[in-house]
Amino acid sequence: MSYIPFPDISPEVFSVELFGVTLALRWYALAYIGGILIGWRLVVGLLRAPRLWRDGPPMTEQQLESLLTWIILGVVLGGRLGFVLFYQPAYYLANPSQILRVWEGGMSFHGGFLGVVVAAWLYCRQQGIPMLPTADALAVATPPGLFLGRLSNFINAELWGRPTTLPWGVAFPGEAAQTCEGVVGICARHPSQLYEAALEGLLLGLLLLWLVWRRGWLKRPGQTAGLFFAGYGLARFFVEFFRQADAQYIGPDNPLGHVVQFGPAGLSMGQVLSLPMIFGGLALIWLARRRTGT
Repeated sequence: MSYIPFPDISPEVFSVELFGVTLALRWYALAYIGGILIGWRLVVGLLRAPRLWRDGPPMTEQQLESLLTWIILGVVLGGRLGFVLFYQPAYYLANPSQILRVWEGGMSFHGGFLGVVVAAWLYCRQQGIPMLPTADALAVATPPGLFLGRLSNFINAELWGRPTTLPWGVAFPGEAAQTCEGVVGICARHPSQLYEAALEGLLLGLLLLWLVWRRGWLKRPGQTAGLFFAGYGLARFFVEFFRQADAQYIGPDNPLGHVVQFGPAGLSMGQVLSLPMIFGGLALIWLARRRTGT
């Protein structure tokens, strides 16, 4: 069977020891930092181009900098609480002291998404900023962070895919190599992190940039955000067919880890959480176009 050996990349960019304590910068943390900075600069570029908006930019650059603080809190708190509530509620109910240990991993995109929605809504309401144009700007800013985040998931050898015999299957180390039941020899898996990076980050991000800069999508408030919601939801729903389900959902009678079962098929937790994004995004696009009469 042909496969791709997992590249020997350390999860840590570098580490230093100070006064007996080891401090390390990990690729995952760098992905968050890089994603936020790139997204911020993208929104600054949009705000400096009044021609892109129907009624002008929704906020000033100073207001954007303040909003950035709210968004960071929304990402971190929402992402962590989403992981706790959506994926391992029983464990964290029994071990509540572990909830705040974010540095040990465990973040949910859908939770982070809800956290950003709440944070942006609160800030916009406080400052009198229109919500839909702000949501459009944030939608354009998000894909770079998704792209970098999924690349760091790959480097960390986490969130890997299901076993595959395809030639681009990757032989991940550690637990991924030990849990391929019935596989003789090397266990290769779908690099589902790279699938998500390509679809949610690169493809969706480039599409949004093209529609905003070349097709005037920001002139219909809510349309760009709707496309992001639906596009992410569809990409995640698709990749879930190749992604290994979380261990707590897998059992002898449920080898694919479905949380919703109907006949021989079913839906994973990621697919269940993506469905509201798909339908909500499509509804937002329809409302935006109806509101502007196009």
